[in-house]
Amino acid sequence: MPGTALDGRSLTADQVTALARREALPAVDADARRALDENRKLAAEATAHRPVYGHSTGVGANRTATVSAESAELFGMRLLRSHSGGIGPVVPDEEARAMLAVRLNQLLAGGCAVQVGVVDRLAEALAGGHLPTVHALGAIGTGDLSALAELGLTLAGERPWHGGTGEPPEPLRLTRWDALPLISSSALTIGQTALAATDLGLLLDRLPLVAALTLTAVRGSGQPYAAYVHERRPHAGAAAFSAWMRELLADADWQPALVQDPFGFRCLPQVHGAALDARASLDEVLAVELNAAAENPLLEAAAATYHHHGGFHLARLGLALDQYRLGLLGTAELSTSRLGVLVEPAFTGQPPFLATAADGSSGVMIVEYAAQSALAELRGAAQPVTLGHAVISRGVEEHASFASTGARRLRESVDHFRLVLACELVAAVRALRMRGLRPPGGGELAAFYDRAAERLPSSVEDRNLTGDVEAAAALLSAPAPA
Repeated sequence: MPGTALDGRSLTADQVTALARREALPAVDADARRALDENRKLAAEATAHRPVYGHSTGVGANRTATVSAESAELFGMRLLRSHSGGIGPVVPDEEARAMLAVRLNQLLAGGCAVQVGVVDRLAEALAGGHLPTVHALGAIGTGDLSALAELGLTLAGERPWHGGTGEPPEPLRLTRWDALPLISSSALTIGQTALAATDLGLLLDRLPLVAALTLTAVRGSGQPYAAYVHERRPHAGAAAFSAWMRELLADADWQPALVQDPFGFRCLPQVHGAALDARASLDEVLAVELNAAAENPLLEAAAATYHHHGGFHLARLGLALDQYRLGLLGTAELSTSRLGVLVEPAFTGQPPFLATAADGSSGVMIVEYAAQSALAELRGAAQPVTLGHAVISRGVEEHASFASTGARRLRESVDHFRLVLACELVAAVRALRMRGLRPPGGGELAAFYDRAAERLPSSVEDRNLTGDVEAAAALLSAPAPA
């Protein structure tokens, strides 16, 4: 199993996904670990000169309360116990692993003075598959406090590990130097986002193939993807998508059936291009957040001082998540539009609903219903979470991004988006078969069609189509052939 270097600087969403799915092992960078080990004496020096939030004071509205020298040693565990009140369902194992990977890497960025044993135990847990039990609800986009407090109590031995092979990590005595720095992060939210971004990225890369098959089936026009069109209005996503479509359709050997096609084809560069732009924006945000030292207070080791700040606030991520989910919705809406074209004889020359004959047979009628049902789920998930607002902790924390909710909604969107595309793929392959067509040439589009045709039954008799859609969905998520 390959190793993934964790150095606080270079972690990617794909690497988080590989660690979360146990396709890679963590490899802690020795220099980053050594630097973290040296931070403790610098932190002690910094707190000797002035009050430091969460170390010599309470937290939240208790920031003005002084933690006495007598209670300082117990303060860390008290903080973890009081903040561990997550509620709702337990997060799936791969999300818990993603959280461990993100928090481990962020700690190695060197913004705090946790003991080096914390990163060692996190790496040990991640390598062995041992997981804390973490509840889904408890964050509002200003830090996954409850989830990470549950992790802290697990590291301390007050909560059990589950899963894994071999012995779990030995309990670790956590102090005030460890507690707030450990929970001062949105590692669960960021990990969930990384998982969703990886899965959706693959689906967005498959969408041009599905759309090009549908275009082939109805003998649509390639003019919407012309280079000249996008040179005159050069949005990055639309231009990149259209270049991809030109490549897929390079061997097209037909004259378009219509002067211009429905929006599902004609406006696809603009609508799907917006989703690609949203994807790029989220990727940029993730590249920062995965490697961020965002602890509050933030230790500047070189100056032996702490900075009190709001860098934990996920306003940028929350907005990027909203944009991405809305972009996905538009792309999915056009997929259902193309599915509507495929069931219409005026476009295919075949019986209604691609049925055996125009004798009342239903063909793929129910697939259109199913696609709209999945689309409705996407529509619900696309509601902007950044419209939310919260004033908490006796009024001193008066804003929230709700990025944590946005990340969960993006994770939920993966399966529904895949199913929408799968429904279109089932109908496109059927239409091509019924018309006796195949994508011309021997390029990527023809190869994709062959893989789909191999997996999807050829019968057009009225029958249950659940298995067809599931097979198409599996193909859309399958790794690209070597």
